[in-house]
Amino acid sequence: MSTKNVKIVELNEENWYDCCQLEISKEQKEYIEPNAISIVQSKFELTLKPYAIYSGEKVVGFLMYNSVPEELDGYWVYRIMVDKELQGKGIGKAATKLMISEMEKLPNVKKIIVGYNPGNLGAHHLYANLGFVDNGDRFGKEMAVIKYINE
Repeated sequence: MSTKNVKIVELNEENWYDCCQLEISKEQKEYIEPNAISIVQSKFELTLKPYAIYSGEKVVGFLMYNSVPEELDGYWVYRIMVDKELQGKGIGKAATKLMISEMEKLPNVKKIIVGYNPGNLGAHHLYANLGFVDNGDRFGKEMAVIKYINE
């Protein structure tokens, strides 16, 4: 599958329900909230920016990040997922690169941070391949990895 047609689109009335219908694998259920929870969260925490991930014209994933700095003086990625039927095809990596490009436009961004359970090997490989580093930061059961943005 080509990842040239991967794009991210802000969540809207046309794609939110498709995002709610996406599923993760059984192995990932303990690591990530359902997309519907994330979408509701974004309606109460207005600095969160939810996006649908498309491959061509089809919604295949969901991501969300915060548009204000938080812990560790960085901007946090809250969610990123690709439907279980399309995982392992490079869509998540392509969408994460697009998300990073969007986040780099935020004011004074020096760090992009994502937290994930150390047992989530898929997340570990994705973020390591994209230049996120583990400085030993931990938040409860999650480890936080950081991508430093050059000014």
